[in-house]
Amino acid sequence: MDRPNYDILAIDIDGTLFDSQGRVSPANVSALEDARRAGLEIVLCTGRGFPESVDAIQAVDAQKPSAGCEVAPIVVSGGAMIVDAATGSTMHRWPVPYDLVERVCDLFATMKRAPLLLKDRDAAGFDYLVIRTGPIEPPSEWWFSVMPVEVRYVDTLADDVHPEHTVRVGFAAHHEAMTELSIRVHQDFGRDATIHHFAAVGAAKTDTKGATETEADVETRRGGKDKSIHLLELFNPSVSKWTAIHRLALEQRVPRQRICAIGDEVNDVAMIEGAGLGIAMANAIAPVKEVADIETRSNDDDGVAYAIENILSGTW
Repeated sequence: MDRPNYDILAIDIDGTLFDSQGRVSPANVSALEDARRAGLEIVLCTGRGFPESVDAIQAVDAQKPSAGCEVAPIVVSGGAMIVDAATGSTMHRWPVPYDLVERVCDLFATMKRAPLLLKDRDAAGFDYLVIRTGPIEPPSEWWFSVMPVEVRYVDTLADDVHPEHTVRVGFAAHHEAMTELSIRVHQDFGRDATIHHFAAVGAAKTDTKGATETEADVETRRGGKDKSIHLLELFNPSVSKWTAIHRLALEQRVPRQRICAIGDEVNDVAMIEGAGLGIAMANAIAPVKEVADIETRSNDDDGVAYAIENILSGTW
């Protein structure tokens, strides 16, 4: 087999590698194995934290270093961290400046909302710090119940014993609870931070009478996008998935032209635009398709496998 035109293949997880039911298809698994054999380094790139990515890592053996490499990097937390998937050790991170965290948490307190501070587990020893300046929203409660994360709760930011290890300030809620907060966050911090606001992966819905879906219902929908539930995420202003991938490429002396990337959501835009070959999923949002070089099939139609087939054949 001839050497591919690319050395690094960066792949988003939700909406890209995962289908709408939160599964990795056999075709995608097989294609990734073919890519590795051909000499491509596979790097998963996700908005999830590292512990929340374990199912994807295991599904595609992302914990195994590529040929000639000693580590198996995965980009997590929207690009705020690069972690060695083989050991869970942090390779690089871009924390949120503490003064910015303070200002954001003050706004949340004023609006009676509870911010979720994502931590570097390798450094802090836990995953989320929840500041109880408002109620814990049902989507967050659900996420904490189905993911292998350790969550700690405090009443004020002053109780944070690891302020230097915050890599993201986030909030997950139904659309109605998110709207005003999102507007204020963008207005107050849009020049000081990277901010993402988008539909979440499947989470429990609560109807007007307070009835919640059964666990089976939730698990069936896990991995699909629930348009009624939104995520709001704030990062260090230098953070993006592309920043992390570019850092890896520089260390390995891989030129931009030899990087390809596949994604579907707003936090993939910089990565798709920066890569030598940016590939949009058929189910991608419009801003991703606008900056992509080419489009593959949807995540429910083995879009990753189709892209890899074209990459390895030299068509793309």
